[in-house]
Amino acid sequence: MFRHSKSVHLLQSGVNLIYIRDFLGYSDCNSTQIYAKADTETRRKALEAAYVDILPTTGLPDRSYDKNLMDFLISLGLQ
Repeated sequence: MFRHSKSVHLLQSGVNLIYIRDFLGYSDCNSTQIYAKADTETRRKALEAAYVDILPTTGLPDRSYDKNLMDFLISLGLQ
């Protein structure tokens, strides 16, 4: 549990997987990937960084106060 927690924290901090491998004492990155699984936030940031020129920076609709949308999304969880 400590290995997994530490590797995830290192990964979230931006530490390269190779360094995490060395820190954990593995010789193969495949073993390290078992512990160093990226969480959703890290994946989102990586995708945004990879597609900076594709994603619009302005003009996105504000869906935070769309009651109809929120009611629909809540209804999906009730089914």
